[in-house]
Amino acid sequence: MIEIKSLVKKFPHKNKQGQETYKIAVEGLSLSIGEGEVFGLLGPNGAGKTTTIRMLTMQTKATSGSIFYNGMELESHELELKSLIGVVPQHVNFDQDLTVEENMELHARLHHIPAADRKCRIDELLAYVELSEVVNDGVRRLSGGMKRRLLIARALLHKPRILFMDEPTVALDPQVRRKIWDLVRQLAVGGVTVFLTTHYIEEAEALCDRVAILNKGKLVAVDSPAHLRDNFQEANLEEVFLKLTEEKA
Repeated sequence: MIEIKSLVKKFPHKNKQGQETYKIAVEGLSLSIGEGEVFGLLGPNGAGKTTTIRMLTMQTKATSGSIFYNGMELESHELELKSLIGVVPQHVNFDQDLTVEENMELHARLHHIPAADRKCRIDELLAYVELSEVVNDGVRRLSGGMKRRLLIARALLHKPRILFMDEPTVALDPQVRRKIWDLVRQLAVGGVTVFLTTHYIEEAEALCDRVAILNKGKLVAVDSPAHLRDNFQEANLEEVFLKLTEEKA
């Protein structure tokens, strides 16, 4: 479903002498992710996770390399592929002056969902994320966990086949985090490919079929959590993560 080949992202940068140079945020990243797979991207701060997500979701262009969705190259099929992906951003970005339903309605219109289908689709998704009872509430009144679930519902309005989630449970309490995990699992069972970044190693271990570990823009490992634990003879994925990122630092 997702094929990434030799992806590179460089940013202009001035060195200590004031000379123009560049900083490599992502260097030669290649990955292949299957339909219905929950795939996790891990790495310390500054590893290149957010830059990778931004390239994959068309928010910034790669310096070089290729991205394919369902066999179509991103660079030459951007408009077609926008309907294939949904994005759950790290930061809440609703219109705070609108209600839950109004925010969903606005997003549905932006995706050109026919008027005859909008109401049914919105009701269906709000029920799916257990927010039906707050449909007429202002977004400001929602708890952090409710806002996270609403972000997921909004991202699913146009029925994407790939869902990107950037730190989907950051700053949430454990109970709410588990609810988000359950939603992710349900999506995968329904055939949606989920690509997520997270700082919570236990989250990746609980949810992901495979994980990739980045450090300083480079891929240092990719495999299932179980295989990584076995290969490095560690009891949990966190120890593997620490070993790989410390060794490559």
